[in-house]
Amino acid sequence: MTATTSPVNPVLRVAPAAPAEAAAHFRASLVFHADVSDVAAVLAAGGDPGFVVLDSRSTQAWDQGHIPGAVHLPTALIPEQAERLLDRNVPVVTYCWGPGCNGATRAALALAELGYLVKEMLGGFEYWVREGFAYETWEGRERHAADRLTAPADAENCGC
Repeated sequence: MTATTSPVNPVLRVAPAAPAEAAAHFRASLVFHADVSDVAAVLAAGGDPGFVVLDSRSTQAWDQGHIPGAVHLPTALIPEQAERLLDRNVPVVTYCWGPGCNGATRAALALAELGYLVKEMLGGFEYWVREGFAYETWEGRERHAADRLTAPADAENCGC
C-alpha cells in the first residue's frame, strides 16, 4: 500500500494570522495608505480636505497630467523645498505614477524624515485616471471614462 499525500493548498500553505494579529496589521496599513477613490471623494466634497495632495513626479510627468489642486514637488527636491511649500501640521498624501512605481513611497519617506505627517495614495496617478476622476494638464482639465476593471461603471464609488 502506498501513502497518498493531498495536494498543498497554495492559499493556506502559510496559515492566516490570528485575528488580533491580522487586525493590527490591517490597521497599520490604513495608517500609511489612502485610497484613490477616498481622496477623490474628499476633494470633490469641497472645503478644506484636512490634507494636501503631493505629486512627486518630474515636471514632464506633471505636465502630462496631475490631480487638480495637487502640489508639485519632485522627490529629489523635497529636502530643499518642502518647508517652503508644506505646513508640517497638515497631513500630506503623496502619489506618483502607479502601483508599479515606488516614487510615492520614496517621497513619503523623505517627508516623514523631515517631520511631516504623511500617507501614500495607493494606485497613484494611473488609478486616478483609470477610475474616471478629472485631471489637469498644461492644456486644461481632462477626464476619461472609468475603466470597468477598476471602478464601478454606474456608481460614484465602489461601496467598500
